Amino acid sequence: MGLAIVLVTGCYQPVNNNSYYLNNKKEISECRKVQHLLGESCVPIKPQRIIVTDQESLEIVVALGFQPVGAVKANIVGSKARILAGRIENITYLGKESQPNLEKMVQLQPDLILGLRINSQAYKLYSQIAPTVTFDFNHAAWEKDLQLIAQALNRTEQANKLLFQYQNKIKQIQKLINNQLKHIDISVSRFYAGWNFTEFQTPQSFSGSILQEIGFAVPKQQQFLKEKDSDGTYVTISKESIELLDADILFVALDPGSEKNFNKYRNNPLWQTLNVVKTQRVYTVDSGHWIFGSVLSANAILDDLLQIPDLLKKPGI
Repeated sequence: MGLAIVLVTGCYQPVNNNSYYLNNKKEISECRKVQHLLGESCVPIKPQRIIVTDQESLEIVVALGFQPVGAVKANIVGSKARILAGRIENITYLGKESQPNLEKMVQLQPDLILGLRINSQAYKLYSQIAPTVTFDFNHAAWEKDLQLIAQALNRTEQANKLLFQYQNKIKQIQKLINNQLKHIDISVSRFYAGWNFTEFQTPQSFSGSILQEIGFAVPKQQQFLKEKDSDGTYVTISKESIELLDADILFVALDPGSEKNFNKYRNNPLWQTLNVVKTQRVYTVDSGHWIFGSVLSANAILDDLLQIPDLLKKPGI
């Protein structure tokens, strides 16, 4: 599925009549055929009323210069409200990602519905409302996801520009750290609300892949552990195995309402034995852009790194 490639025809053609157009009396005179995860859809050349069905798609669409008319809110984590502040004021929210309000979707009269990993049942429903496009979601291959959606929306040039700017910022960080990257290991932990465990992010995770791209090292004690979840992005740990979090620098990504769980770990005597705690190099960050995301979240992670004085002023910790 991850090999899905957008194919755009060289000629334009009218959209076939279907229940969406019959029911809503809305016609699109020209469109482009786009192949995606669940088939082929005819996407308007210049979509004006886009609905997105997840926070990552919302981030991508906004980054590419569109203003969606409708979007969903994150189920638990991953809200892009902070990094999209000032850019989505007039958007209509359709409920949670897990259960969007179909009636509101119809009322918004979209000309395109777009999302990552839309299941086949939802796809059939959405396709009755508007042309629907869906792609796979890859934590560590977020750049490819961005490019796929950009091709579908005819914004490849904008995507390339965003990725060029991102790469320049990575080079800036590498220059500031002065070739000491391989000697600095970084651990990223996520704390949930109401769960009595934590985890660390692997190099296959969103934030882990970014740290790897920059050139930071993975803590040695994490390198030999097999990922326990289906996509290999994290490893769950208990208080008894808290030493797995140790590193030169530890970023703690907090879900909304997770402070109580985090405090249980911090108040545990084992927490005080971590070298990263003793050296006071533990930094809390927003899980909204550290756990899932695309180019704007990636840039927000780089901005967080640029705010760490120990990292930038004292290379080779």
